[in-house]
Parts: sequence; C-alpha cells; structure tokens
Amino acid sequence: MKYAAYLMCLMAWPAVADPRFENRSDQLPTHVYDGGWEHFVGGGLAVFDCDDDGLADIFAAGGESPAKMIRNEGDFRFSEVAIPKVLGVTGAYPIDLDADGLMDLFVLRVGANRVLKGQGGCRFTDATEAMGIPPADTWSTAFTAWWEDGADRPTLAIGNYVDRTDPDGPFEACDDNVILRPKPQGYAENVLTPGFCPLSMLAARDARGRPTLRLSNDRHYYVKGGHEQMWDIAEQRYLGSEDGWKNVALWGMGIASRDLNADGRDEVMLTSMGDQLLQFALPDGRYAAADYAIGTYAQRPHVGDDGRPSTGWHAEFGDIDNDGRADLFIAKGNVDQMPGMATRDPNNLLMQSDDGFFHEVAVSAGVATTDRSRGAALVDFDLDGRLDLIVSNRRAALELYRNVTADTGNWITVSLHQLGGNRDAVGAVMTVRSATLTQTLQQVIGGGHGGGQMLPRHFGLGADVDVQIEVEWPDGTRSTHQAMAGDRVRLTKP
Repeated sequence: MKYAAYLMCLMAWPAVADPRFENRSDQLPTHVYDGGWEHFVGGGLAVFDCDDDGLADIFAAGGESPAKMIRNEGDFRFSEVAIPKVLGVTGAYPIDLDADGLMDLFVLRVGANRVLKGQGGCRFTDATEAMGIPPADTWSTAFTAWWEDGADRPTLAIGNYVDRTDPDGPFEACDDNVILRPKPQGYAENVLTPGFCPLSMLAARDARGRPTLRLSNDRHYYVKGGHEQMWDIAEQRYLGSEDGWKNVALWGMGIASRDLNADGRDEVMLTSMGDQLLQFALPDGRYAAADYAIGTYAQRPHVGDDGRPSTGWHAEFGDIDNDGRADLFIAKGNVDQMPGMATRDPNNLLMQSDDGFFHEVAVSAGVATTDRSRGAALVDFDLDGRLDLIVSNRRAALELYRNVTADTGNWITVSLHQLGGNRDAVGAVMTVRSATLTQTLQQVIGGGHGGGQMLPRHFGLGADVDVQIEVEWPDGTRSTHQAMAGDRVRLTKP
C-alpha cells in the first residue's frame, strides 16, 4: 500500500539531518543487566525526576544484579542513590499510584512484582503490600496503566511471559496476563487470556480513536496459534476481524507509537527478530504495514558483514534535531547466542526526512554500538533542548550519549497536571500547532521494552517560534494555550 502523504516518487533523496552524539558513559555509575535465561529479555530503564529539581533521573533494571537508582546531578554528572535492594528486576515504569505528587515505580520481576513508593529526594520505600498489589510468582515482562472514568487510582495491566512452573514448557507455555483494578482496599486481579508471552503492552487510543490495550507477543514461545493482540478497554474484549483487526504474528519485543503524518492517529512501531514492523493507522480504524521503502524495517545489521537478521528490543520516537519530524531509535542485540541471528548487531538511529522516509545515521552519529542492547530512552538530561540517549545492555555497561548536534531547530516541552487521582493526566492528547507544523502526542504509561519515562513531553519546532497548544484532557474537555519556542510549559487542567 502506498501512502500519499509519505511515499512518493522522488528524483533525488532530500537532505537528512547530521546528528552527533558525545559518549558520556564514563559519567554513569557502573551497572550491568545480567543473569541467566530468565534475563535474556528485559533490561528496561525508567526515567523521571525523582527529586523535583527538573533533571531526569534513571532507574535501571539489574536482572540478577540489584536494580540501581541513578541521580542526575547536572552537567552530565550522575551518582548512585541508595534504594531498597531489589533483585530479579526485568523493568520498571514511573507512575504516581497514590496521587501524592511523588513519582512511584512499578517494578517488574522474575518473581513477585514490587512497588517502590517515592518519598521525595530520590528516596523510596517498598509499598507493595501497603498498596494492595496481589502477590504472584510470575515472570513479568510488560506493563501499562490507565485511569478509568472517575477512578482515584490507576488500572494496571501486567504482561507475564513463560509459565516457569509448566512441566511441559517452555514452548507453548505462555502464562496468563492480569489486569489489576482498584478496589476500596488494594487491587482486584482479573485474568486476561489467552496469553501469548508479551514483551510489551501499551494502553492508548488506537486507530479507531478508542482506548485500547495493545499486546506485543513473542512467537518464539507461543510458537503457533498466537498473534499480536488488541483488547478494547471499554468493551473488555479482544478485537477480531469484525473490527477490521488483522492478526499479525511476530517475535514481538517492544512498542513505540507516534502520530507521524499529523492526522491525529498514532502510527505504531513493533520491534521483532528480523523485520521491525511499522504500522500506519488508517482513517477507517485499521492498520496497514508501511511500505518497505520507508526505511524502518531495519531487518539486518547496517555495518559489518553479518547478514543474519537483527533482533530489535526497545524502540522510541523522538525529534533528535528539532526539525518537527519524529526520528526513531531502536536498541538491537542478540537474545544471547542464537545462531540464526546477528551477533554484532548495531543499534539504529533512523532520521526522518521531510518526505517521511527514514535514513540510518547511527554510525556517523556515534551511537552504533554492538553490545546486546535492551532498554533505552531519549531524554534531555542537560536541559539544553536536545534529546540525549541512554542505553542498557545485557552483560555490558550502561551507555550514555550527549546530543551535540549543531544547528538544531527550536523546541518546546509540555507537562500536564490536574486534580484528582490521575495527576499526570494520563490519557490526554496534546496537539502542538506552529506556523508550518501540527504535532499530536498521547500522554501514556507503557510501551517500550521493560521501561518508559514520565517527563515533560518534547516537541521540535524547526524554525517556528509561535506555538498554540491544545489539550484534550482525559475527561474530554479541551483547553488552548499560547507559548513560544524554548518555553517549558506546565499546564494545569482548568
């Protein structure tokens, strides 16, 4: 299928931005995500401001090593902060569970999941039991959350991988997933079946404009009979062919979503072994695979002579050069020593040009490392308006890169706040309009691979200066705000 807004016959390729990153990995405390087969997957990063100083801090999963909290001291200096010791961590997501204005962490584990409650000053206490999270000895690898209408606490969805207790496993032994709904004391557990071994979940508006839970599943373990899943949150049912949902089976690892063509509907990037699948949201509510020529499939290493397929993990859209077009980073790496997959598998940095095509620049940008990467985040760590990069690796140290790209465009950040339980307005949609650009972004928790961020949302503006921000708040009301390039806008629901 051809997309008129994106794919066209061209006489020549347009100019592509020339991003540059500076390796600052030596500024991080030593940390490695490691462990046996239960930590072949995972290795996520949660990025948020844990001490209210405006700087992004990092929680890094450790696998069989303790997870680590890393404080941003400013000027690309970082230090370790003492937190409760947590082992077996596959990933974590920042979320204000009790609406006290302090970010908490929902921590995914091989074993019982944990809640680390924020106390301010990057201090945390284990509040799993106090929050009423049901105990479960599962292998949790995916997470997302949303607020039901009027709820003072979030509904939590947890994706569980292989059932380690199944004597006939691990193949065809995918565990059940669960949805935790708040009750007067704690949470009630609802089983979501069938489970096909999800490695990422995302609650967001789908191509129909409806809140939907997307599950990206790893066919390595469900082998046959499974597929990607979409579950309508309001109707509490899986979508089928009658909804225009077409089953797709892949080695699902991560989810990234972003509106790429300014139509108000998010495109979805699904990482996998082999092809990385970008799906376009269509006006009739369906999804269709992007044309191969768009440049996002990234199915083999782009350096070296290893022609075997790549393995994609965390994917994230972000505007690296602030030209108003979302670019794409994909963390790559062999599961461990899978002989059919590339071993030296460089990460991808795909820059979007003004025709909607994506172009590989990881080598020239300085981020094409070949460790077994897993989690990642595009974050402005030094508040200079340019998105930096952090990457976690299996059995190798964290990597940190400062964005030093010259002549980047203008930018703005937007953070949302409201009264009630959903303080960060999860479920809201931001629309940023400037002279030449219209950009929309959903406020969500979930997606990625084993981690995500809760920070002000970043928009590149190119040469544009005057900005109009429209927010559709979770309850459907709208507000409009004026801003200028370079503003860090904090919006509170009227």
